[in-house]
Amino acid sequence: MSNAKIYFLMVLCTIFWAGAFIAAKLSSPFIPPFTLTFLRFFIATLILYIVIKYKKQEIYKLKIKDFPIFLFTGLVGMFGYHVLFFIAVKYTSAINSSIIGASNPIITSILSIIFLKDKLTYKRILGIILSFTGVFLTLTNANLSVIKSFSFNYGDIIMLLAVFMWASYGVFSKWVMPRYSPIILTFYSFLFCTILIIPFVVYEMPWELINSIPYYSFIAVIYMSIFPSVVGYLVQQISIKQIGPSKTSIFINLVPIFSIILSVLILKETLNPIKLLTAALIILGVYICQKN
Repeated sequence: MSNAKIYFLMVLCTIFWAGAFIAAKLSSPFIPPFTLTFLRFFIATLILYIVIKYKKQEIYKLKIKDFPIFLFTGLVGMFGYHVLFFIAVKYTSAINSSIIGASNPIITSILSIIFLKDKLTYKRILGIILSFTGVFLTLTNANLSVIKSFSFNYGDIIMLLAVFMWASYGVFSKWVMPRYSPIILTFYSFLFCTILIIPFVVYEMPWELINSIPYYSFIAVIYMSIFPSVVGYLVQQISIKQIGPSKTSIFINLVPIFSIILSVLILKETLNPIKLLTAALIILGVYICQKN
């Protein structure tokens, strides 16, 4: 696959990921977070299994040494990130959550410096400071008096924790990627997440709520399962393998831009200059960091 095709597919994926914030906003008020995560990855796992069989590939048989790896990717990258993500969007706007999500490459850079011994340069320091300034202004809505009362938006804090989970998954994936193909790494991460979350789904008893869930919430779940999950994760893993993690992560900068557009058009959310400023700061910081 040519690099030009990879770039096109990654831009398409950022639109899908931006749409996930909208879909989550349409489904999370009606479907509990553990159930929502289960449905998303149960459907995605089935689709990936069909894709593997259609391509006439053999399913990689797990060995004992593989279990800790997929327990981590399934528990932290899928279970942890998405449960926190679905909780966060119940308490904050799709615009806020996407802006905070844009800090992912910066947090990934920090973790890579700590765990993968990446170099810390002046450009990286500047990029990290700019991006975290953007995140901080998003959390406080540019109202610095909030610091005195510590009245941060609950959903924004949860979203920041979710991004930390996702960044941890990304750094860990870089380390284990030479052992597995992108589709196998994605498939087993989805499968382990689906299995691990079952007890929590039973606790939520979603069958008691099924009659009160609007039809568009189910459509949103199917969308999240197919486009941001199966297509998005697979293309991302292929891109990391072909053009590298740094170039791949740059595309995440486009997510808040598409998310802001979709939020205003579909959810009728209000866009104010502060949101544009914070998004610009995060994107600029990530660009400076990745350009290096």
